[in-house]
Amino acid sequence: FGIATASCAIAGALLLTLVFRSVASHLVGVVTSRIGELRIRRVLHARSKDVMHDFILPGAYGGLVKIDHAILTAGGILCIQTKHYNGIVFGGEDEAQWTNVDGVHRQRFLNPLIQNEGRTRALQKVVPNVPVENLVIFTGAVEFTSAPPKNVIHVRELESFIAKHVFGPSKIEDW
Repeated sequence: FGIATASCAIAGALLLTLVFRSVASHLVGVVTSRIGELRIRRVLHARSKDVMHDFILPGAYGGLVKIDHAILTAGGILCIQTKHYNGIVFGGEDEAQWTNVDGVHRQRFLNPLIQNEGRTRALQKVVPNVPVENLVIFTGAVEFTSAPPKNVIHVRELESFIAKHVFGPSKIEDW
């Protein structure tokens, strides 16, 4: 009876440890993702008052699309999609899927540039006379195996990326 009880106690402790580690890992991912989103919002609002977050539009090809962020500049609109990953990201500008390797976890995801291109076109249909540019921002401790494609940046590069764009009076009246 004593060995069986001790074995059950050890098995229970191991199970609780695994559950706790899983929950803690998930919680850390959620918190760091939220921190990345808040960083993006802070930088965008510091640059322009014409910023929108998490809004839905009719899709360019039907259905609906959710746009993470859009900022109106004198040069047009930046349509921004955010992705939160840790580890190494592999993928080229024209590849349909990219891969994220974080330790022993390997995950494939849709090319965010292609994914955001549909959102950019949907936004372009709403404001046809205003240029719309595609931008993908990664948060988290992510590294790229080679130079990321044009308009794919890490959140730490957002301020310098936006500083290269000309900000000024809006080109459209009703945002």
